[in-house]
Amino acid sequence: MASPEFPENPYLLLTPGPLSSSQTVKSAMLQDWCTWDRDYNSMVQEIRAELVSLATSNLDCTAVLMQGSGTFCVESVIGTALGKEDKFLVLANGAYGSRMAEIARYLDIALTVIDFGETGAIDPRQIEAALQDDRAITTVAVVHCETTTGRLNDIVAIGKLVKSFDKTYIVDAMSSFGGMAMSMEEMQADYLVSSANKCIQGVPGFGFVIARREAIESTAGQARSLSLDMYEQWRTMERDQGKWRFTSATHVVHAFSQALKELREEGGIAARAARYSENQRLLVDGMRKLGFECLLPDDCQSPIITAFISPQHPGYRFEEFYLALKDRGFVIYPGNVTEVDTFRIGNIGEVYADDIHRLLKVVAELQ
Repeated sequence: MASPEFPENPYLLLTPGPLSSSQTVKSAMLQDWCTWDRDYNSMVQEIRAELVSLATSNLDCTAVLMQGSGTFCVESVIGTALGKEDKFLVLANGAYGSRMAEIARYLDIALTVIDFGETGAIDPRQIEAALQDDRAITTVAVVHCETTTGRLNDIVAIGKLVKSFDKTYIVDAMSSFGGMAMSMEEMQADYLVSSANKCIQGVPGFGFVIARREAIESTAGQARSLSLDMYEQWRTMERDQGKWRFTSATHVVHAFSQALKELREEGGIAARAARYSENQRLLVDGMRKLGFECLLPDDCQSPIITAFISPQHPGYRFEEFYLALKDRGFVIYPGNVTEVDTFRIGNIGEVYADDIHRLLKVVAELQ
């Protein structure tokens, strides 16, 4: 029986994920899979191996997949990688750094937070001072692309500093992995966390952790949750060759396998990063010509999502602007900064230069 055709998407998602995926990724979900099936588990093993190859060429690393959203995966790392005697230092300059601190509080993990403000840059001097003053700190975490504002944090410089104190280093690369070049060697990260529905261009349903093997092997028995036990999930996948402990998002995994294939066909991360960067350049140049101002300076802006300062004229209402764009085929994000009224436009996923030009034409018509 032929597969039914998908209806045309009513709008393009200009968000940092979930994002607009290809028709072929969506069509990959039409087949049902058994979680015990050898073909399915082989697919999981291939995905794990490919994720590691995207993150490192030399280090002994491994990957583990975790059901749920990206936050589930971040919580599995925090709740497993830190033992009862460990202390956590979170470097925050937005909602997602703050969320890691909130997870630690829920899990009753000893915690220090350095909050650099929603639009502030992370200051290495404050990190160094904190690590010198508090030798109890064992683990440091930071968000690479803080989608609250679109800021990129310098995970390489931070990693060098963290490792100079011989601390465990967690990088939340949720919105950037697969869309920007990065390596475990260069970052000196012990754990990198991301999600299926971001720059790999899959759909929501699971996240993944790429970890140094020696780091994850040391976490046995530390987890504070049954379902979010990163170590046991990894051990089961290792021992049973791709088997998940509990029911996995089989359709989503199949879609992710297709998304990885399409990443390879596009030319890998370098080619995808070039497309995203060009999308973002066209977006910013065009919005500036229409009178919009970016929240952040260009030198710290990611190619993933851009925050724009809302127009100051009295007739502007975000909800009206949002709905007008949606009616014309584009969905954007509201602002997430408390200090300044903003809105955000992402340019990752199945988004190309022609899409950005069409968006800019619509924005111009709405002014």
